[in-house]
Amino acid sequence: MSTAESATRSRTLEWSDPVATAAAGAEMAGLDYLRAVIAGELGRPPISITMNMEVVELDDGRAVFAGEPGEEHYNPIGVVHGGYAATILDSALGCAVHTTLPAGVGYTSLGLEVKYLRPISRDTGRILCEGTVVHRGRRQATADARLTAADTGKLLATGTSTLMIFGG
Repeated sequence: MSTAESATRSRTLEWSDPVATAAAGAEMAGLDYLRAVIAGELGRPPISITMNMEVVELDDGRAVFAGEPGEEHYNPIGVVHGGYAATILDSALGCAVHTTLPAGVGYTSLGLEVKYLRPISRDTGRILCEGTVVHRGRRQATADARLTAADTGKLLATGTSTLMIFGG
């Protein structure tokens, strides 16, 4: 094994209690809750810290995430694992729907379809994922998302999700 292959790396992560953050969020309309997270008034979800991604824009029915994929997200073949793309797509899709919900109403993904178009590596740099609600009914919603390289605008992956709405 070469020195480069055996060199180790480490990463330390810190986050707030996600249960307390979710409880506070349940008392707020979805758009207000997500805006409070962006503003730092409520803690970021641990998944966003682990995956090095965050919400950067919100509107009613729309959520944009930015991420910085790194080698800590690599799979055994030397590129970012497809689960990274699926996670940021799922997050943007879910949060787009979340922005449409009143206080006390929740959601969960029923299905996620991802189409991978280009490999992602640490050299890809910052990526953007825009999710938009296509249809929002009383009990279900559908959303689409596009994952692009921020520098080049190249399309990396697309996603579609159907979500169940409950409560309220």
